[in-house]
Amino acid sequence: MDKKDKIRACYQHCCLRYVSNDKMTNQSLRNRFKIESKNAAIASRIIKEALKSNVIKEDDPESNSRKYKKYIPFWA
Repeated sequence: MDKKDKIRACYQHCCLRYVSNDKMTNQSLRNRFKIESKNAAIASRIIKEALKSNVIKEDDPESNSRKYKKYIPFWA
């Protein structure tokens, strides 16, 4: 997948989690893309690019915890 496809897949995953009354996390995205835990930085980069593209946003922007961040679609 190229960068644009990964951002779109991240957004779609976030939407699916949101309509299922759940929120996307780094771990849920790793599970979706079958990324091993030791390669968590890959999922973090995809999330960072999706945030820059404004297709997702942080669930709680006030939280300083990077480990437990949760994300929701931009329209939520």
